[in-house]
Amino acid sequence: MNHRAELFVALQRLLPKHALSRLIAKAAESQTVWLKNALIERAIASFDINIDEAESDDINDYKNFNSFFTRALKDGVRPIDNDDQAVVSPADGAVSQAGPINHHKIIQAKGSDYSVSRLLGDSQQAKSYENGSFATIYLSPRDYHRVHIPAAGKLISTRYIPGDLFSVNDQTAQALPNLFARNERLVCEFESENGNFVVVFVGAMLVAGIETVWGGFETPGRGAIRETDFSDRDLSYKKGDEIGRFKFGSTVILLFPEDGIRWQDSLMPQADVQMGEKIAVFNS
Repeated sequence: MNHRAELFVALQRLLPKHALSRLIAKAAESQTVWLKNALIERAIASFDINIDEAESDDINDYKNFNSFFTRALKDGVRPIDNDDQAVVSPADGAVSQAGPINHHKIIQAKGSDYSVSRLLGDSQQAKSYENGSFATIYLSPRDYHRVHIPAAGKLISTRYIPGDLFSVNDQTAQALPNLFARNERLVCEFESENGNFVVVFVGAMLVAGIETVWGGFETPGRGAIRETDFSDRDLSYKKGDEIGRFKFGSTVILLFPEDGIRWQDSLMPQADVQMGEKIAVFNS
């Protein structure tokens, strides 16, 4: 075990993660010009953010830090793969892990896995993805933070699951068992012509919120599991449409049913991906 990773997790256990995230959220929402500009400038320098890709490269155009962090990109910067059978990356980031779901388990890191049932918070839903496929994509603070649908589909349900707010970086994934199944998350299931699939938004330390295009702010903090049935509404999205955004670095997990898709050979751990690029193809 990596002792540095263990120490990092131990320090996180001591921190008041929810309170700290709420405090950071207040600063990130501040419209005080000197403060929000200072935060934006520091983020660009510290994380090497490519502001030239943003719809606006003028920091004065952003009302607060969060509007910068969830910035839109220029048209054409992230082309959507036009292959009808393509599954595209829902976000910019790095692949943590990807592959088959074996014995109801998803790989978190080398030598560590966790259950699909616990991730989804529903054992019946988990059965639909038994022996299926998964991909975990980590969004660092430098990445574009909007999340897009990986294939055309209709939203049929969501499940908000309260939880911890540990960091979701590689160090924590190596040292903290069940990381993605213990953090706060929003499970979104979609119906498509090629079968259902799931997109899971995983919250993390300093994530001031997860927002969706259909429900706005989705993560109220500690509380009860909240399920919403959208099957009677026409919430349909084309491949590559925006479906939500993170207000700081976090993780997106994709689940597909058995024999649903084939991952691209290039989808290896630590590989960089960009929203819109082909990461898999449907088998049907």
